[in-house]
Amino acid sequence: MALQSPQKLSNYVGNQVTAASEKYLEVTSPHNGETIALVPLSTASDVDVAVTSAKAAFGAWSGLTFKARSAYLLKLYVELQAHADELAELIVREHGKNRAEAKGDVAKGLETLEYALSLPQLTQGRVAYVSSGVQCRDERVALGVVGGIVPFNFPFMVPFWTIPIALGMGNTYVLKPSEKVPMTMTRVAELASRVLPAGVLNIVHGDAKCAQSLVEHTDVRAIAFVGTSAVAEQIHLRATQLGKRVLALGGAKNHLVALPDCDIEMTAQDVVNSFAGCAGERCMAASVLLVVGEQPELVERIVAKARALEPGTDGMRAMGPVIDAGAVSRITSAIARAEEEGAELLLDGRSEPLFAERRAQGGFWIGPSVIRHTSSTDCALHDEIFGPVLSILHCPNFDAALAVENANCYGNAACVYTQSGASAEYFTQRFEAAMIGVNVGVPVPREPFSFGGIRRSRFGTCDITGDAAIEFFSFRRKITTKWGIAAEKSWMN
Repeated sequence: MALQSPQKLSNYVGNQVTAASEKYLEVTSPHNGETIALVPLSTASDVDVAVTSAKAAFGAWSGLTFKARSAYLLKLYVELQAHADELAELIVREHGKNRAEAKGDVAKGLETLEYALSLPQLTQGRVAYVSSGVQCRDERVALGVVGGIVPFNFPFMVPFWTIPIALGMGNTYVLKPSEKVPMTMTRVAELASRVLPAGVLNIVHGDAKCAQSLVEHTDVRAIAFVGTSAVAEQIHLRATQLGKRVLALGGAKNHLVALPDCDIEMTAQDVVNSFAGCAGERCMAASVLLVVGEQPELVERIVAKARALEPGTDGMRAMGPVIDAGAVSRITSAIARAEEEGAELLLDGRSEPLFAERRAQGGFWIGPSVIRHTSSTDCALHDEIFGPVLSILHCPNFDAALAVENANCYGNAACVYTQSGASAEYFTQRFEAAMIGVNVGVPVPREPFSFGGIRRSRFGTCDITGDAAIEFFSFRRKITTKWGIAAEKSWMN
């Protein structure tokens, strides 16, 4: 059987395929390392074409009522829902998620779109008589052309954290997908062109230079970014210097705390799901487990459940590959350094036979690792590894565990496992993180609650989803009116 030729991708601007730079980057399959697509490295001129298209569409799109725009978004929802399985298969192919995770990626993205369908009801302004004969009201107004720059780890969900609400508020959009997973959003753009007016949603492919051109374009009013903290900080600084509204989400180092009264079976399974799900490539994944006391049975069950995971796409125990060879190198280096620092490898994903066999065949496979530390200064307890690696540190009491969690420079997520309401309250009120779980190892809030961290996990104002996104993608216009001569005298008349 002949190998399928790599798909040559193009930008999608004004509801049609558009030519871009003649320079292309290979997109490789994490499963076997084969080239599956060629993605264009768009230039500043290519970005300008996309922004110009979005700018031309803005007047008519923003001039529609919220209800009319919501009707378009409903058509988009129906179109994407009809192709959900196809989109999930693209995610499996280009990203490596197992099939259940890929379907979840699409489903969670569509949840934000569902929320955006309610914008006609959620965005009603306020009106009040503030003085005799004087009335004030406010209304939500779109910003203009907005740009989105997204990472590889959720090819559908993360772009859809922002696209539906940005469009629903009346903005037009230029998205730069990750060059590592460009196929999913290219297909989304094709589907969207069937139902959205031309220029409302535009896709421009490229690398960091393309992203920089989007950030610096004079007609882009706001930037939403998700990626590493180092890049998030740079984008926030540059966009702010240019007077743009910017929200840049960065990395994380999420801590779970297991108290002595935790449900051992539930906790063990949830911890494994958290650190090894999606191959650990998510900013809400568990990274450090702080065990209060010894709890040997809990640690043993975590190791046993992690060891039972197998490389693959289907099944309850299937774990996919990481994104590329660079990720494998980073993860294996972190494990090696932990070993050099004296940590104990309870499970070494580098040498797990089934994963090593797949890796030898050319894929980017690495099994789950569990590391037990005795020193709180070990690098693996502090550095973002972004892979299926769990560090365990034993703590003598509640406050010692809180001290470790709260000392880290990030602030995305934290979780406590306990059967005590009082203990849960003690931790939830003292964790210095923005998204907190009680017996929930991936405490992602869903709409209307918004997603976002603190400290070095977020640069800029607002969160990226829910009601915070409504605030970010619009400004409030306040209108004060007076008709006729008021019967009463006040400073306003």
